[in-house]
Amino acid sequence: MQPIRPVVLSGGSGTRLWPLSRELFPKQLLPLASQSETMLQATVSRLAGLANLAAPIVVCNEAHRFIVAEQLRAIGIEPRAVVIEPQGRNTAPAAAVAALLLEKEPDALMLVMPSDHLVRKPEVFRDAVGIAAPVAASGRLVTFGIQPTHPATAYGYIKRGEDIGEGAYAVEKFVEKPDSDTA
Repeated sequence: MQPIRPVVLSGGSGTRLWPLSRELFPKQLLPLASQSETMLQATVSRLAGLANLAAPIVVCNEAHRFIVAEQLRAIGIEPRAVVIEPQGRNTAPAAAVAALLLEKEPDALMLVMPSDHLVRKPEVFRDAVGIAAPVAASGRLVTFGIQPTHPATAYGYIKRGEDIGEGAYAVEKFVEKPDSDTA
């Protein structure tokens, strides 16, 4: 089986949870969901026990590089790289830079994860990654989704397509954030 190389996106401006989260200490660097670990640490820790797990690549801005390195060291994680974004440009450019680092690892599967998501059941997440890995190894792009519990206009959604086996489905389409009637 191919190695899984996590790419942890740890950018952010610290504006959404102000005053708790600030520019120099955004939410992913805070222990918001746990007394014992930050959101960044929880993101990396939830991968423990995953088969063929490789050291993560973390993408962050220059102001956070030392905090990121220290938080990873505190949980015993040696990253493959900490990539410094000269300017935050969202997910696609950060993932593209990480992919360039993987040119010398053509068999690696890249698992791109934001560092500020709360995952209440990490074992379910690991199971989903286990299902996704062979699908990705077959040449497909894979995305993860959750079943909504209520209508929401703050999030887009994935319309599930045909069953491609092993608990995975093709994506029929992506739907941008809907209006309230559609949601």
